[in-house]
Amino acid sequence: MERLSPQRFTRDLVVYGGAVGAALIVGLGLVLGGGASPAKAADALWEGMFGTPYAFGSALNMAAVLALIGTGFTVAHRAGLVNVGGEGQLALGGIAAAAVGLWLPAGAPAAVGVPLVLGAGFVAGAAWAGIAAGLRVWRGTSEVITTLLLNFVGLGLVTLVVHEAGLLRQPITSSETLPQSAPLPEGARLPLLGIEGSPATVVVAVAAVAAVLTAIVLRRTATGARLTAVGLSEAASARLGLGVHRLRFGALAVAGGLAGVAGAGLVATVPYVLAEHFTSGYGFAGLVVGLLARGSLTAVAGISLAFGLLASGGINLQLAASVPASSIQVVQSVLIIFVAGAVLLRKENGR
Repeated sequence: MERLSPQRFTRDLVVYGGAVGAALIVGLGLVLGGGASPAKAADALWEGMFGTPYAFGSALNMAAVLALIGTGFTVAHRAGLVNVGGEGQLALGGIAAAAVGLWLPAGAPAAVGVPLVLGAGFVAGAAWAGIAAGLRVWRGTSEVITTLLLNFVGLGLVTLVVHEAGLLRQPITSSETLPQSAPLPEGARLPLLGIEGSPATVVVAVAAVAAVLTAIVLRRTATGARLTAVGLSEAASARLGLGVHRLRFGALAVAGGLAGVAGAGLVATVPYVLAEHFTSGYGFAGLVVGLLARGSLTAVAGISLAFGLLASGGINLQLAASVPASSIQVVQSVLIIFVAGAVLLRKENGR
């Protein structure tokens, strides 16, 4: 792992600190434009992020979903691939989780049901990414294009299965019955972490374990070294006898599998149903997390937590200060643009 010199650390601190500062200035302008006082908006934002165990627990759940997708992106990126299909893989993971969860008998214990639900999400996400992986390694088709297009197919499949009574739609009892699955049985629902007043579930622990294990594999094992070699040079790796196709296929499949686990986690959390738009753009947000982290799993965790906190705070910002919650999304977008610009400038300057 590259060691930062004091000069480079200072430069990075100035560059990225400046990006954060610029984003905060934009946010302040949006607050003033909305007619709220900065102090009131700051209090509302802080309260929405840390004010109650419920708010912080909600942020942790969001962060865990983003971290799973960002971790998978990092695995694929290490092998020289760009997985932009997190949204579709998330969707397939949710479908598989709902199907397995509803198949379980009502009395199934969580010790059996939860691993089956999350495992189904991983397998479905990996299989969905495997389509793009196969086209990449055997036909040379860009995984950027195929994973992007598969997003829309995956989202369409969610719409299909929740509208068709013969698939996953709940029994229709009246004209007001929503097109969604029936609630998952108790044994298929993710247990809470046990923090009083907090909705944080074991998906937080799953995301943390996935990030730690992935970091160990990438940094400390022969598989990680091989993935790095393939990412640096496919031709040189092939001449060295490495299984380039196998490594790349596996890396993209694992990326899809982790996104599928995130989808399963969303379905197995309140309100415990598969519904249209349940992905809520998490797949694309997780892509941003992976891009900003630039291969660092520590950064994946930090950025995911920051995004989760901002999303939770934005909800309270709208309720308590009458500032549109979309203002947070604008601030996030501005921050992404500035950070990406800083990265490009550093590359152009050879730093």
